[in-house]
Amino acid sequence: MQIDVLGTLDVRENGVSIAPTAPKPRQVLALLALHADRVVPVAALVDELWSGRPPRSVRTTLQTYVLQLRELITLALHQPAAAPADAPSSCAGRSAKDVLATVPGGYLLVSGGGGSDVREFERLAGLGYRAMDAGDHKDASRLLREALLLWTGPAFAGVPAGARLETEARRLEESRLCALDQRIEADLRLGRHRELLAELTVLTSRYATHENLHAQFMLALHRSGRRGEALDVYHRLRATLVRDLGLEPSPRLRRLQQSILVAAPETPPPAPRQAVPAVPVLPAARARVGVRPV
Repeated sequence: MQIDVLGTLDVRENGVSIAPTAPKPRQVLALLALHADRVVPVAALVDELWSGRPPRSVRTTLQTYVLQLRELITLALHQPAAAPADAPSSCAGRSAKDVLATVPGGYLLVSGGGGSDVREFERLAGLGYRAMDAGDHKDASRLLREALLLWTGPAFAGVPAGARLETEARRLEESRLCALDQRIEADLRLGRHRELLAELTVLTSRYATHENLHAQFMLALHRSGRRGEALDVYHRLRATLVRDLGLEPSPRLRRLQQSILVAAPETPPPAPRQAVPAVPVLPAARARVGVRPV
């Protein structure tokens, strides 16, 4: 089974898509796919589908959605020619109930040793973080770039998300931002400041209160000989923070502005490794982000 949720939901068994088009069964599959090979409690599925206001026939309705998914799985299992030659597991002898199993308290989607874009993203990002910690910025940039290429759109695109999937989508987006921030930092360490300008122009517009991205943009502009524009980035960020959040930029960002003003070293003063930005940056990004001195 191949599971892709970092973009449009696509779950393939035996090379055939088992993703339904109906919204509710699609939600069920999305939650099961994200937690493949782990039991998803009935209560979690009910909460996702009906947000605390389930119908009287909740058990029967949920079972109907599961049966619809099993019908699609059965169709996929009966098309052996669709499986690639290097498929990790055989479908021989498997039934839909083996793939989507009923277990005490919930349901279990069995991946059969297949792939998952989330798991691959987490593996590559983890390797990238370790390379960054070891000072291997070239490898870190490559690995984190590969991880980010797995994203083809927002997580669970095309799925009407309830409370559970919304939370999971935010968590995954936080992880993506963390990997993105570290990849940009690695590229800055490699002297790729000019190559980053176009990307950071878009990112700082999209994430208008994200201090670390703005700090990286300021550094890239300053190192490209565009000191005035670097200071303009600071002033735009400050105006947005004050207007929208009633906050001033963090002391670290203010020190970076001052260092650019006096044409001091082009990197900000060192920040503690676990420093938390003064703006509401996504939590997962806080643990890894930060513009470090070169």
